[in-house]
Amino acid sequence: MHTKTMEGLAGASTNMKLLNTPFRVYKDAERRGDTAVMERAMGYVGDFAEKAADYQKKAEKGMEEDAKEAREKAKTEQENAIRKRKEEREEQEKRIAESRYEDTDTVSISESGKTALDEKTDSVQTGADNSIFVEEAEDAVKTEPVIYTKTGGALKLESGTNRSVSV
Repeated sequence: MHTKTMEGLAGASTNMKLLNTPFRVYKDAERRGDTAVMERAMGYVGDFAEKAADYQKKAEKGMEEDAKEAREKAKTEQENAIRKRKEEREEQEKRIAESRYEDTDTVSISESGKTALDEKTDSVQTGADNSIFVEEAEDAVKTEPVIYTKTGGALKLESGTNRSVSV
């Protein structure tokens, strides 16, 4: 909270409370019929009311300044956030570009694999409909599921065990 706002609110509140005393004196003088005391008390009431209004204006100016500072702060925070996002995006683009140029894994096929591939492609080319042969489909069905351990070794399941999955 801005100091002008606090000073204005405190001053206005204090003067409004102080206004009660001369007003009480005015009412007492009115009951007695003493017009001189009534006029003097109303003068004090007017003075305190003017001071309260001045402090209220001061509080309003302070609140306007608070709002202006808050808007400026929000704007700078937004600009900082946008700048940070741009920097992060540039860093990410750099990392992506660097990862594209890093060494990649290569696959090499052994001679026996090449001959097996040649034989398979020859047999497919001689087939009339280029469909998968029944023997290959049977081999795919006969394979058992394999679970791999943390070390990378295969763990074979016993054929007699029951498997159940609960979700």
